[in-house]
Amino acid sequence: MRQMFLWFAAVALCTAAFTTAPAVNSPVSAQFSSFFSFSSASGRNMVSFSKRYSPGTIIVSFGDRRLYHVRKRGRAMSYPIAVPRPEARWGGTLRVSQKRVNPSWRPTARMRREDPTLPAYVPGGHPRNPLGSRALYLGSTLYRIHGTDAPQLIGRQVSSGCIRMHNSHVEELYRKTRVGARVIVTSRRFRTSAIASSPSSNSFGSSGSSSSRDWDPFNRNF
Repeated sequence: MRQMFLWFAAVALCTAAFTTAPAVNSPVSAQFSSFFSFSSASGRNMVSFSKRYSPGTIIVSFGDRRLYHVRKRGRAMSYPIAVPRPEARWGGTLRVSQKRVNPSWRPTARMRREDPTLPAYVPGGHPRNPLGSRALYLGSTLYRIHGTDAPQLIGRQVSSGCIRMHNSHVEELYRKTRVGARVIVTSRRFRTSAIASSPSSNSFGSSGSSSSRDWDPFNRNF
């Protein structure tokens, strides 16, 4: 009987500790909090949008770190993106000039000077190809909207000008975008509100593996 009493007392103390202990901002709890907040903000979703933009228009907002694809007047699909570093930001209106499935990648001479470990060429479809599974080329520039082999960088300011998306997201955008589509790139922020959550809003598909690399993904800027 005494042992049973002690057992119940121990359970009561543990319960009290869990319910009354003050929150501790430990590195581990902060890490988990950051992970879940990042995950919840990373999905695609349909949002209300300005009616001034015609269907098919793509608006890239560096301020929101989102890409908006206008589906019909007043509605757009919103995707999380990785954006250029502050010193590499640009703006303007271009047209989609090319669409590529599994694009190959050649880093520029400047990129290789900054990081000599970069390969001279990465074939399309390679799991370490930083352009991912699809690419939309913008006008006659070197800028592209493309996938990624480093999905953990989506939502950050990391590129030298290109716009990165999760592979499953850019594949959807690729299917729904024609050559000649208008692309507006701006630092402006937009007021939106979610209309309905998508069943696949947090499904990123195959974004490539970043577990084994010959170069550091955090030093690659494209």
